[in-house]
Amino acid sequence: MTVFKQLLIVQCGQTRYREAWQMQKRIWKARRDEMIPDVLLLTEHRHVYTLGRNSDTNHLIASSGSLEKQGIEVVETDRGGDITYHGPGQLVVYPILDLRQHGQDLHRYLRMLEESIILMAGRVGITAEHDPQYTGVWVGEHKLASIGIKVSRWISMHGAAINICNDLSYFDGIIPCGIFHRDMTSFSNEAGREITIAEAGDILVDEFCSVFSYKPEAISCQELLRITAREKEIL
Repeated sequence: MTVFKQLLIVQCGQTRYREAWQMQKRIWKARRDEMIPDVLLLTEHRHVYTLGRNSDTNHLIASSGSLEKQGIEVVETDRGGDITYHGPGQLVVYPILDLRQHGQDLHRYLRMLEESIILMAGRVGITAEHDPQYTGVWVGEHKLASIGIKVSRWISMHGAAINICNDLSYFDGIIPCGIFHRDMTSFSNEAGREITIAEAGDILVDEFCSVFSYKPEAISCQELLRITAREKEIL
């Protein structure tokens, strides 16, 4: 018999990347200290290119002038992976989970995260899949979602960026994830209709909870921050 664990679902709206990163750190510490159960943050970021720990700066090909003109921030972060883009119309999900409840296996965690997005795609008629060579979710040779994580003391941070209805031309300023020979796609492109962030978020929560055996409980950002307010130390 499957035991469904509690998962706090937090809809953050549109955020700046650095603000969401600091929020993750705060929640990670509260989860480590067992103040709260596992958490899933959902957000959209303002335009930003983020460079993971394994990034090659040559994969940022946009000029400083172009970055300024387009209002794109550049942030070096502590997740795994290479460079990627976040912006409006892209659903970004940050699971802050105690992976000791999921087998203490990073490879398994990544595949489960991919699987939740693959099932999400299937709900709107898109056939997506794992790729044995690359992390992420793919439709043929086209990348639908990028994944980059950090795990410390078996508690996860960062997560997945899922292209829903975003302007894919912003990926032209980078070599996404350092992969030269493949391009990006989105849910709306592949489904042949406009899919909203709200619709996508609801489906993702359903499938994530199914794959990871969670019972979702919605909570506001403000309430979660209130609960964690006594944890003043930020990593």
